[in-house]
Amino acid sequence: MKSLSNKNNGRNESEVLIGIVGPKELDQLTKEALKSFPNFKASYFNVDSSCISPNIPDDFLKNIDVLLFTEYHLYNMAKQEYEFNIPVHHVPLMGTGLYRSLFLVKNTFNLEHLSVDTVEVKYVEQILIELEEEACELIVYKNNSSILSIKEIVQFHAKNYQERAAIPLTGIQEVSRQLKEMGIPHEWVTPTKLDMIVSLERALLATDARKNKEAQIVFGLINVDNLEGRMDKFTSEHDVQLLKLSTHQMLLDYTKLLDGHLTILGGEEYLFITTRGIFERETRGYKFIPLLQDTKNKLGISLCIGIGFGMTAAEAGTHARLALRQSKEVGGDVCYIVREDRSVLGPVEITSHTQYERYDLAITDAELLDKAQTAGMSATYMTRLMARVARYRKYDYTAQDLASTLKITVRSANRILLKLMDAELVEIIGEEKVTHKGRPRRIYRLNFVMDENAL
Repeated sequence: MKSLSNKNNGRNESEVLIGIVGPKELDQLTKEALKSFPNFKASYFNVDSSCISPNIPDDFLKNIDVLLFTEYHLYNMAKQEYEFNIPVHHVPLMGTGLYRSLFLVKNTFNLEHLSVDTVEVKYVEQILIELEEEACELIVYKNNSSILSIKEIVQFHAKNYQERAAIPLTGIQEVSRQLKEMGIPHEWVTPTKLDMIVSLERALLATDARKNKEAQIVFGLINVDNLEGRMDKFTSEHDVQLLKLSTHQMLLDYTKLLDGHLTILGGEEYLFITTRGIFERETRGYKFIPLLQDTKNKLGISLCIGIGFGMTAAEAGTHARLALRQSKEVGGDVCYIVREDRSVLGPVEITSHTQYERYDLAITDAELLDKAQTAGMSATYMTRLMARVARYRKYDYTAQDLASTLKITVRSANRILLKLMDAELVEIIGEEKVTHKGRPRRIYRLNFVMDENAL
């Protein structure tokens, strides 16, 4: 087994170098997904799926922090041939891309027989249930060797198509190409942009650079807009003091959510300190700060927030001041973020109910991604559920509630809840009383979601 090492010389400390290995046809999709990760700097190494070894050159791996294979079988071959000393990931075919492929097969042909090679069977079975195609027969390619034979896989699919009219479902680009030449209808399962984003998040969380950033100190400056004008409307000093106390309490509650520390700076300005990992998770990847909306709705005041990242406390404080100035310039009710390289993210604005339900939730917690996989939930479903919980602080659901939230059938919701129970991630806390005939509905508490949103 070859040993591969990497060096990090002359690097921008904010950069994370990622190596992308896979067929050229998936490069554009990867580039689109990488736009959501400004810290990633990508290098591409295209591999023909028909090769028996990825043959990754040492020069390509120089300085690479993490490696991502866009096809599983290439990843599998590389793991057997090389001994990597950096995190190595692949893009699993289990999410929206797999759902899309099965949906296309259902609409174009019929789902009586499917022949499957490198796609995980349990996820195929799960989606077939959601498509109400449980009767579909799956004929699964079983590899008896450590090395996949493209020729053997193509023959497997061709034989099953000829004998049983089984539609091939493949995760290998070269298999798809050869089946196309033979005139055999099939589906090459490729990841969607969302699948790719989830895989990139996993890769980012695995890097040493990222782990260091998780513990990085973050400074946040909060300025209450026009508090004097608001206080002029009160007829007594008592009411003024109550408003100040209420404001302070809301800021304390939010800082507690961030597991941080709050300090009053004077002049209606506050400073909070937390860590970058917690801040990113609680803001869902810098997309939502509930404090902005809560103070507006409950107290009738608006805030300007500036967040600063830095390699030192002094640098983070300076960047927080720059971010606060940016928030004030646009009129308040927003948050801006200045990162360690002085690039600016924002604005994070007040989010209305309708907008919040539709915003693109970025899951940045590795444990949460693992929980979604354990439950058999796609990233899309987990996104909807986490957005719902963050909005309403609702942790108790019936199967009907979950089906409505995720926009799936009640049967699919029941199946997800059973998997969550098997993994000890939810518990039954009671039954819903019904006024009409029928069985009472069980109420489940989503303990794993409570862990992510606990105050």
